[in-house]
Amino acid sequence: MEIKKELPVLWLIVPCYNEETMLPLSMPQFENLMADMMEKRVIAEESRIVYVDDCSTDGTWELICRMNEKCPLHCGLHLGRNAGQQNAMLAGMEASIGQADCVVTVDADLQDDIGVIPEMVRRYRDGYEIVYGVRCDRSSDSFFKRSTALAFYRLMNWLGAKTIYNHSEFRLMGCRSVRQLLQYSERAIFLRAIVPQLGYLSTTVCYVRQRRVAGETKYSLSRMITHALRGITSVTVKPIRLVSLFGLGFILVAVCVACWAFWCLFTGRSVGGWVSLILSIWFVGGSILAALGLIGEYIGNIFLDVKQRPRYNITEVKGDFPQNLCS
Repeated sequence: MEIKKELPVLWLIVPCYNEETMLPLSMPQFENLMADMMEKRVIAEESRIVYVDDCSTDGTWELICRMNEKCPLHCGLHLGRNAGQQNAMLAGMEASIGQADCVVTVDADLQDDIGVIPEMVRRYRDGYEIVYGVRCDRSSDSFFKRSTALAFYRLMNWLGAKTIYNHSEFRLMGCRSVRQLLQYSERAIFLRAIVPQLGYLSTTVCYVRQRRVAGETKYSLSRMITHALRGITSVTVKPIRLVSLFGLGFILVAVCVACWAFWCLFTGRSVGGWVSLILSIWFVGGSILAALGLIGEYIGNIFLDVKQRPRYNITEVKGDFPQNLCS
């Protein structure tokens, strides 16, 4: 491992969507953290906090602009359309190329313990390229959320998509891994599974997840299901193979039922059971529709990738950014 002696320039990338009520609470804490790390010579003076406004419909961007006028430590990128949390983080990462030595992505809700960021930077200076923030306690989450999260991580690993257990989007990445990550051009990107595939030396830092103190979570049940489905279909084709095996199983069952029906016909026994027949038709029909829907998800991902549309559109910036950053 290569020990980094120089103080790194750190960008704290904060994706924001309708966080007008939360940012007045989180911004001072971000600022105090960065100032403390600069004073203790953990990071360089050129470090910045970069808020990526994902086309919020409230006063989030106006709040970011006011904070930038008061303190240049706070910078902002405004996206012209809602691109989603994953793409908002990628926008901040791409802007950091040539400007920062490492980046930390963290949500604005302060549920992730920003107090472990200095330890993340120390691990980076020790030679680790990626440092994952891992929750050691999820007691603040509801029973339903804990159970579904556990099931999701196990399902992802079973399907062959390597993920870090109890890790969300709270991580440090060095400039080398950021550059490599930006080479992944798919539109339906799922960072939790993509980042571990980069293969760089990595480690974890544990923290206790806190409750949200203001605002509302942007992840409803339907959005969580969509996010999980996108994550599965963007990194592994094993579900399609399982559908094929499922179809072969139905064929085997059909052959067995046909043999039984012919045996009953030749022995003179009546073949009854209309209820079981109708139930079988509904079950098989529903399975076929579910399989078509799954295949449709993969085709949809191909459709988005073939068009090669930009993931996001930066329409306005606040802070010291390259001149060609804003489209």
